[in-house]
Amino acid sequence: MNIDLAIDLTLLGLLVATALGVARTSDLFAAVMLTGIYGLLSASFFVVLDAVDVAFTEAAVGAGIAPLLMFTTLAMTGRFQHSPNVVSSANLAVVASMGLLLILASLDMPAFGSPDAPAHLYVAPRYLTQSMAEIGIPNAVTSVLASYRGYDTLGEVVVIFTAGIGVMAILYSADIEGQPERPASMHQHRVLRIVGKILIPPILIFALYVQFHGEYGPGGGFQAGVIFAAALILYSMLFGVQTAKTVIRYSAVRLLAALGVLLYGTTGLLSLFAGRNFLDYDALADDPVAGQHAGILFIELGVGITVASVMLLLYFAFADRQRLGGEE
Repeated sequence: MNIDLAIDLTLLGLLVATALGVARTSDLFAAVMLTGIYGLLSASFFVVLDAVDVAFTEAAVGAGIAPLLMFTTLAMTGRFQHSPNVVSSANLAVVASMGLLLILASLDMPAFGSPDAPAHLYVAPRYLTQSMAEIGIPNAVTSVLASYRGYDTLGEVVVIFTAGIGVMAILYSADIEGQPERPASMHQHRVLRIVGKILIPPILIFALYVQFHGEYGPGGGFQAGVIFAAALILYSMLFGVQTAKTVIRYSAVRLLAALGVLLYGTTGLLSLFAGRNFLDYDALADDPVAGQHAGILFIELGVGITVASVMLLLYFAFADRQRLGGEE
């Protein structure tokens, strides 16, 4: 058997087994751990498909910060599922119908990897052959996301910001500022705190590297923001939410969440005021390539600031809710 096919089948088999484990277990802690494993396996599968930037994002989100937020939620809900796993025939019928429709829709799609697919004949060659001359960045993925698809990426940042506002509006339905902190077991583990002190600074430095190296390799604002927030959330889990809020001002984080979106939009407005199209970075410098570099640097920084801030705000909202629940 071909080695590549064997790797693909192995990863797909592990993905299916992990998904079934998540669906069947009533231990929510185990479900969260399996979800993190599923994210790591998905990232590995993307690496095999040469989608390294997507793999980076999946590893940071699916195997990184998402399990941390889920663990925070478990502190409020408890570890075990109280109601039994009952499969509803109506729900099963809906899921099966949607799956059948998706399979039927996929029959009209080009064969996987076909060189005659429209995306391989028009869009991809345009980006791969001309992005270096127009943008001057070795990483074509960054060129596409930050320049050619600048509108789309701006929409994604606004969605993240809006989602953060919505979640906080729901969780902060009661006044929980200033409540005494509920004791957490992690605070009592000296080994975890020492290891955390050793690991958190390199994680933060790595996040900065990912932020400012996205033009030349896998990475960028989304991945860097998640990694940066994960390090700060780990600090909060080890040393307490109130201690973290002393180091990381809550009001400053809320301001930064909006500032990142504002930085992205302002970059587009500068292009507009210079007589070019919105988010046309050529107008930011006399040399169009230099303008592209400057524009991408600014908008990626805005993405990283907003993503990191929103992730921190979500964690603080869940953690504060946990303290309030402990008093009730």
